[in-house]
Amino acid sequence: MNRNNLISEAPVVCPSVLLDQAQNLSASTAAVVNAGSVLAMQSAKLAFENKVINPVLVGDESTIKKIAQELLWDVSEIRIVHAASDIDAAATAVALARNGEVSTMMKGDIHTDDLLRAVLNREHGLTIGSRLSHVFHMTKPDSNDAICISDAVINVAPSVDVKLDIARNAVRLCHALGNARPKVAVLSATEVPSAAMPSSLEAEQVSQEAQAGAVPGADVYGPLAFDNAVSGEAAKLKGITHPVAGNADILLVPNIETGNALFKQMVYYMSAAAAGVVLGAKVPIVLTSRADPAAARLAGAALATIVSNQ
Repeated sequence: MNRNNLISEAPVVCPSVLLDQAQNLSASTAAVVNAGSVLAMQSAKLAFENKVINPVLVGDESTIKKIAQELLWDVSEIRIVHAASDIDAAATAVALARNGEVSTMMKGDIHTDDLLRAVLNREHGLTIGSRLSHVFHMTKPDSNDAICISDAVINVAPSVDVKLDIARNAVRLCHALGNARPKVAVLSATEVPSAAMPSSLEAEQVSQEAQAGAVPGADVYGPLAFDNAVSGEAAKLKGITHPVAGNADILLVPNIETGNALFKQMVYYMSAAAAGVVLGAKVPIVLTSRADPAAARLAGAALATIVSNQ
């Protein structure tokens, strides 16, 4: 059996609804953190040419200019802020955001941990009292319909309180996208709370806290297994009548492993565009990966611009 036949060969597409919304707003001023790599510069150039961002290129100036020349990109009118190392670039970009000189940040040639360490710095960082969390906005190539997955990147085994922060961040994202009351499914592997499955008890508690007002502007319900969160027919067969069941806009996953597997399954089996953004700091942060196709990197930049304009 050739399991590679399961891999989708359809090209990943930046959803037009996301790009259109971003282009109808003011382009965000985006600090590209350690821009001195071909991939980082390609991502910034693509978002700039699509009128999604006005980049501020942070990194080694000579390297940035050399790569720009290779990419046939005239950066003479684009601000370049010299930084001698990736750590220096992170601190410099965070300072630009803290001072209001940029409204979004994009990860360049820097480890995510090093970038987030600068963001979380107690004295000089960008924290605003909320837990940082990551949201993937997922779309198929043939559709603008989207579902959000959170958190698949930052919070490994979130507590109930952290899950409430994750939910609030994801809900704010949906509000920025125009969904006034998103439906949040708190995932487990069952719809019946059980002491044998701690995530189901945590999901029940998150749901109860949300119903008491902890997650305003959303309908939150759990525990729900994945099928009952996304399929109305599956929910009906189980006798689940809550409005979230079968209609989830946001999948609040129990842990990072679940979120990581879920979003990558959609990417590799469905050619989904995974537009990812970190929320909960002063500015939204786009975390790109070397494996991300260009369309996903553009979608992430568009998403950050939409959030920054909220």
